[in-house]
Amino acid sequence: MPDYGGQSATAALRRVLVKQPAARCRRWREYGWREEPNPAGLAREHAAFCDRIAESGAEVVVAPPANDENPDAIYAHDPVLICDRGAILLRPGKEGRRGEPEALAADLGAAGVPVVTRLQAPACAEAGDTFWLDERSLIVGRGYRTNDAGIASLRGALPDAEVIPFDLPHLRGQSEVLHLLSLISPLDRDLALVYLPLLPVRLVQLLEERGVRLVEVPDDEFGTIGCNVLALAPRVALALEGNPSTRARLEAAGVEVRTYRGDEISRKGDGGPTCLTRPLLRAD
Repeated sequence: MPDYGGQSATAALRRVLVKQPAARCRRWREYGWREEPNPAGLAREHAAFCDRIAESGAEVVVAPPANDENPDAIYAHDPVLICDRGAILLRPGKEGRRGEPEALAADLGAAGVPVVTRLQAPACAEAGDTFWLDERSLIVGRGYRTNDAGIASLRGALPDAEVIPFDLPHLRGQSEVLHLLSLISPLDRDLALVYLPLLPVRLVQLLEERGVRLVEVPDDEFGTIGCNVLALAPRVALALEGNPSTRARLEAAGVEVRTYRGDEISRKGDGGPTCLTRPLLRAD
């Protein structure tokens, strides 16, 4: 089995990169965190989170923390997109995160993952706005963090894939993150967890055409990261603890739900389990 690849959002997670939290987080206001994170609590929760992933059988590659006190760097998903040929270093729309892709390039190199290409200005794209619907279809959300030039760059980097863009809603504007993966979490080829009121109409129609069943997050659990869950394998999900209605709906749909505690690593920075992980290899 290779060390990287798998153009899928739901095949079994075999290898995943995580980024250790910074030892100091004095810039938390600058990065829009809701509260000041506790460094000891961050480290404790992050270690337990890694253990939960390892319990699924995945290899967890732990990268060192950022050296600039950037609390967002713990969210390793956004700066890089993995395809079968290796890593595409993105260019975040959030200016404070622009240095993260190159920092992760060293971590990826140490993990044996080659860099395929790098996005250049004016292109912007964050992986939180993307997911593989199938091996040849990349869904991309066009919003405040991913622009038209970024989408065009992804098309150029993925000549054998169809890159399908959808406009994201404004909601509360540029100051708050609204990634595509805030609205949908694929759980199998034919199943996805969604917050339907904000999902683009054309995306809903495409999912229906592809035979994807939708499990809806209730309104009162959308703001508590109810829609952001990580597929450990088809119909096996890792979710932030809490959100009991969403969990019940997932279990009724045949999903095994595992949970982790994330008061520091998730709730304060609005980043769920998908945000905290950069899958390197998925394979059935």
